[in-house]
Amino acid sequence: MDFKQIEAFVNVVRYKSFSKAADASFFTQPTISTHIQNLEKELGVKLLNRKSRTVEMTTQGATFYKFAVEMINSRARAIESISKSNDTVEGILEIQTSSIPGVTFLPDYLADFKKEHELIQYYVSLSDSQRVVDNIIDRRGEIGFVGEKITNSSFKTHLVSSDKSVLISPKSFALKNKISFEETFKYPFIWRETGSATRKNFEETAAKKGFDRNIIKFAALVDDLDAVVRTVESGLGVSIISEKVAQTLGDRVNISEISDFDDNRSFYMIYLKNSSLSPAAAAFAEFVKMKSQK
Repeated sequence: MDFKQIEAFVNVVRYKSFSKAADASFFTQPTISTHIQNLEKELGVKLLNRKSRTVEMTTQGATFYKFAVEMINSRARAIESISKSNDTVEGILEIQTSSIPGVTFLPDYLADFKKEHELIQYYVSLSDSQRVVDNIIDRRGEIGFVGEKITNSSFKTHLVSSDKSVLISPKSFALKNKISFEETFKYPFIWRETGSATRKNFEETAAKKGFDRNIIKFAALVDDLDAVVRTVESGLGVSIISEKVAQTLGDRVNISEISDFDDNRSFYMIYLKNSSLSPAAAAFAEFVKMKSQK
């Protein structure tokens, strides 16, 4: 077993494609396939299911993947520790993020870090807070950004940014700039997926105020923030999103503050305590900590 085989396997899992993994690692697709076939032969198990349109791990592959990531990161850190050019940071940094960090502060962090480390490349996956946590646990990313504090003791967390939520509505609804929490129930909601921290907080607030969650009208479930905005804009219903995001929308929608809805949100960077971060991930984590303290 050599590191080229392990890196080929990790890249195919990361990109869910042999061709994309080949592009990322500057190998040919046949070379990637050969590396993985040899790795599977040595281990005596199938690591990848190649029958579906996107490549997925087998049960044995998922077990091995966590160790594979650890081996690659440990090797990179070992090389860095004896290198004379410790200031050089390179490689692919895999980041998992929930929607609001992914479209507000994270792009600036990525751009600023890239200015200092030109050889760095990013693979960014956008989902909801719960999926970010799950993906980091499964080693599908080293660093995550979420919209709620993680109580799981396996994680290190760092406060990065704060924001509050507002209600966006179609221009045709003509809502006031400020409405009560109860008034929102008059309108059908466009919701993010069930793992959304914003949706979770809204439903918990309704329960605390004594409202049956079933009175919240449902219009659509959408798994992409941009699609949420476009669906609201089209007139289907209202939604609750980050104020920072809403302020970038211009006059596409109406923006209303919910007077008795305390949803001052905090956003956190997370990573596993007992996992060896790659040099790139370790450098980026320190960079984010420094920037967020200013």
